[in-house]
Amino acid sequence: MKLKFCGAAREVTGSCHLITLQDGYKILLDCGLYQGDNDNLEDFNERFFFKPHEIDCVILSHAHIDHCGRLPKLVKDGFTGSIYCTHPTKGLTSILLVDSAKIQEEDFKYHNKKQREIKNHSELIRYIQLQMCIKP
Repeated sequence: MKLKFCGAAREVTGSCHLITLQDGYKILLDCGLYQGDNDNLEDFNERFFFKPHEIDCVILSHAHIDHCGRLPKLVKDGFTGSIYCTHPTKGLTSILLVDSAKIQEEDFKYHNKKQREIKNHSELIRYIQLQMCIKP
């Protein structure tokens, strides 16, 4: 058996551990979303350290977003296996994933708004600088 830490290594968020059995069967223990502002982990939620289509099953330990938040991306990227968890975890995960999606959408809108404001501010500064260079 081999164990590969694909998240939450030296961190307390983004739990994701790949277990490969002797016969090649691959089990993913959790598939969590990284939550935080560490620049080194900026793209953690965008990529995996394995090929999702090669995973045979997922075992979800509990419903916290840092343990289940990337399950939708895992499926989108090719995972077709089963996900095993307790009934309470299944119920809470469905609620938390919908809530997390709404929060991420709002974060995306906020980020885009800030980027537009920065661009507009930069254009205004360039205009003022240009006007100051032109003397009547």
